[in-house]
Amino acid sequence: MRIKERRDGSTHILWYTAAAVFVASISPRPAAAVEVAAGDWKLTASGNVNVYYIHSSCEDQTTLGITGGLACRGAAGVTDTSSISNGLLPAALAIGASTTQKGLDLSVTFGFYPGISTNDGSPNLQQGAPLLNTALGTTAIDMRQVFMTFGNKQIGEFKLGRDIGLFGADAILNDMTLPGVGGGNGNYAAPANTSLGSIGLGYIYADWLGQINYTTPSFGGFKLTVGVFDPLEPITQGTPTPEGSPGYHAKVAFKADKFYLSASFISQKHEGPLNVGDFDSTGWDAGGKVTLAGLEVMGWYYSGKGMGTTALYLFGATALGQERDSDGFLAQVTYKFGDLKVGVNYGESNLDLASGEAPSDLVKKNDKYTGGVYYSLTENLTLIGEYSKIKAESHNGIKNESDNFNLGAYLSF
Repeated sequence: MRIKERRDGSTHILWYTAAAVFVASISPRPAAAVEVAAGDWKLTASGNVNVYYIHSSCEDQTTLGITGGLACRGAAGVTDTSSISNGLLPAALAIGASTTQKGLDLSVTFGFYPGISTNDGSPNLQQGAPLLNTALGTTAIDMRQVFMTFGNKQIGEFKLGRDIGLFGADAILNDMTLPGVGGGNGNYAAPANTSLGSIGLGYIYADWLGQINYTTPSFGGFKLTVGVFDPLEPITQGTPTPEGSPGYHAKVAFKADKFYLSASFISQKHEGPLNVGDFDSTGWDAGGKVTLAGLEVMGWYYSGKGMGTTALYLFGATALGQERDSDGFLAQVTYKFGDLKVGVNYGESNLDLASGEAPSDLVKKNDKYTGGVYYSLTENLTLIGEYSKIKAESHNGIKNESDNFNLGAYLSF
């Protein structure tokens, strides 16, 4: 993700999203990774390159902005913007190695995620000049994954390292816009490496966390994962404060031939400077999908206290530590006609004020609908076109709207 300060003073957020290593679960025909045997080890490589023309029509600057609103706003008197950019995913190269020793399956994974847009420095959290897409620029590599696993079918699996979090992961990994663009959310005169998809528009971003997890063996299709993760500082907290305990998360999932169901939980304590602004965050989500021939219907709902909106803990509490409630959902229907898949989804994310908090320009609701067409030209190459409409509303009645369309291609291996 990248955060930049707009000229009207409101904060505009562009978020990185889920990894290509998971895209096989939503691709029309999963691509096989490259595999090479090296003694007792198997080396693998998988990834993608995706490129889109994205055109956004943003809210006029004469309308007041919304803090945390995801409908883009114009800049320098210009409301229409264009970009040649990545979509919801950056490009990716995931390298792995695995073997079996003394009855244990061992593996390591390294995930490299570059974009194609100019983005000097960190592509995740960058605060700098307002115009970054200039000549002589470069794009940086986002190292999202560094983890090991060990276990087997009898005892389950342990995972240690950096990988996608549990809360909100299934919503984003089953979002039809994952290989596409979804919410473009940007004045692309200063692009980030990725778009929004439905982040903040139906679910909170799962993010990439340092974590230690244990997943049970499958019991009739059920699996349970429990773990701890490196606690996160709220982005808007200001003075960094050491956290006294880790975060906790868990997930239960059930998988059958035509059904998939899951629910997750997350909890973390936040320490404010000198114990001013301490607050607790707890959240859960639940949902699933069903596939009947070419028809797939899915939906996920989330609810939280002190969880905020769009990103973990963003606007989750006031400066004095009063937690805000939030919730949201994403609903989606897709249908496949041979190599052609069409779909539509709608999502919204709501953020309440804390008890006694006065109405302000803080976002109350972000919502979006997307219509998409996905055509598998070959086994590994998908051509994609989408249109999205985004709306934002604040607690004091300000409303912003924007829309975007995209055309491009997604090539995986």
